[in-house]
Amino acid sequence: MTEVSRERTKLLNRVKRIRGQMDAVERTLLGDENCADVLMLLAAARGGINGLMAEVLEDHIRLHLLQDGRAPLTPDLGEELIDLVRAYLK
Repeated sequence: MTEVSRERTKLLNRVKRIRGQMDAVERTLLGDENCADVLMLLAAARGGINGLMAEVLEDHIRLHLLQDGRAPLTPDLGEELIDLVRAYLK
């Protein structure tokens, strides 16, 4: 399996987990649960989406901005950008 295929599989698994979290939110809203339960589920889903976004952004930076020395960014600046984006999304 190539690196790209592994990354794609990893991202798709994240999407499936997020979908499961949103299904849980829907079930909770349809049931007789309290607001705190819904808020906790939503926070978990938001964390999952933020994590997915961070992975996609990191992959994009690595694949398109730091590839083969053609990029306008140096590897150090690219890593700094990745760190900033990850910190912002937490």
